[in-house]
Amino acid sequence: MANKSLFKSLVGKLVPAADARNEHGAPAYALTPKQALAQYAATGCLGATFYAGAGEQLAKVLELCELVEPEFVAKTAVYARQRGFMKDVPALLLAVLAAKDVRLLALVFPRVVDNGKMLRNFVQIVRSGAAGRKSLGSAPKRLVREWLEARGAEAVFRASVGQAPSFADIVKMVHPKPRDPEREALYGYLVGREFDAGQLPALVQEFEAFKAGERGAVPDVPFQMLTALDLGQPEWTAIARRAPWQMTRMNLNTFARHGVFEEPGLTELVAERLADPELVKKARVFPYQLMVAYASADARVPAAVRDALQDALEVALENVPGVRGKVYVCPDVSGSMRSPVTGHRKGSTTAVRCVDVAALVAAAVLRRNPRTEVLPFEHDVVKGLGLNPRDSVLTNAQKLASVGGGGTNCSAPLRLLNERKAEGDLVLYVSDNESWVDARSGRGTETMREWARFKQRNPRARMACVDVQPYQTVQAAGSPDVLNVGGFSDQVFEVVADFAAGRLGADHWVGVIEQIAL
Repeated sequence: MANKSLFKSLVGKLVPAADARNEHGAPAYALTPKQALAQYAATGCLGATFYAGAGEQLAKVLELCELVEPEFVAKTAVYARQRGFMKDVPALLLAVLAAKDVRLLALVFPRVVDNGKMLRNFVQIVRSGAAGRKSLGSAPKRLVREWLEARGAEAVFRASVGQAPSFADIVKMVHPKPRDPEREALYGYLVGREFDAGQLPALVQEFEAFKAGERGAVPDVPFQMLTALDLGQPEWTAIARRAPWQMTRMNLNTFARHGVFEEPGLTELVAERLADPELVKKARVFPYQLMVAYASADARVPAAVRDALQDALEVALENVPGVRGKVYVCPDVSGSMRSPVTGHRKGSTTAVRCVDVAALVAAAVLRRNPRTEVLPFEHDVVKGLGLNPRDSVLTNAQKLASVGGGGTNCSAPLRLLNERKAEGDLVLYVSDNESWVDARSGRGTETMREWARFKQRNPRARMACVDVQPYQTVQAAGSPDVLNVGGFSDQVFEVVADFAAGRLGADHWVGVIEQIAL
């Protein structure tokens, strides 16, 4: 019989020494500055999380930007916006570049600032002084002017929603030169100067006529411009007929409340729009947003529309990795995972929790890989859920998100697998990595000790750890067979799939960002 104590000591020597402490003071591994910045960019929304306030996140991102080269800051901004679909941190990274390297800022500005919201975010952060300067300066002003000039007059008008700053503030700051009478009238209209109403873009004239009481047709303007007006069922029905995909998803209950679905053909029209694969992809919707839209739809929203949300979710999850072999998915269902995934934000805290994202990832992988075993964990592995791969993703996600709530023990799933002498090819964690139940003295974390034992039986196995909160430590040290990646968009599935298939090099996730061309 093998000497068990000797075996344990040999496994211990294979475990890298822990070099950090997590938010609970338990052993952990520190991310490198590049890894940490990528983590904040993919998951940070500058809102208070379970363990850290918004100010702490801001300070940490700025500190990390000082520890990496400006080129990586620029590439991270592009990655976070184009592939992670984030808003706050990419704008902050642009503000950092405005103070550090305006050449790089100019290269990535059009790729990150892709709508009016992002433009306002950038200007707001620069003016706050948080990133090192309180005024735009000549180069950023030129970029903002070029952004305005690159869009038609009606596109600028549609983008002019929101405050602090408003588009009027931005126009006053950068002084764009009107290229024609129409643009001159539009800028005057926006900032409250005298203008020739006859030269305004046709859409602006339609909107002003609608405001004045001419309700023959609802102008094709952003939803936010119409909500303050006194609208009846005919106007709401007209809005629903041509609402963009995201507006439709976000206002199903509003449409139902105003009788839109009572109009013949509107239920079918809205359902067809929501389920359209091309529109879903173009909307760049997070899968969890569809889950929440489905759960939030009240009884007045027709079943056909709710079913269309499930169809849209299947489209949004097309990037779920199809991994060969045996897969174990370990969603964290502990108490800290009950916090909002984008943090607490006054007046706009999301109803989506970290556990909802973890549950959705697990359910999606189970649906795509029938040999997957799901091991939800808190203090220990939660058993007895009876998940069925043939059930809908939403059904299984709701089951997973409804359990748990205790302390965090990241090593529990691996310990169970080792007790069973299980074999497998991929272990996928979705967690905030704040493990403390399994904290003990020794060379590394308990997760890595259990992983070393798992690898003894499964030398070709890999482990991917998806982090959904912006902290700087992890429970598994990165290596050729261990990936740490952050985020909650479908881009994470793509990175995990590449890693599982052996297509990522030693740098793993950072390497994906480094490959972005400037």
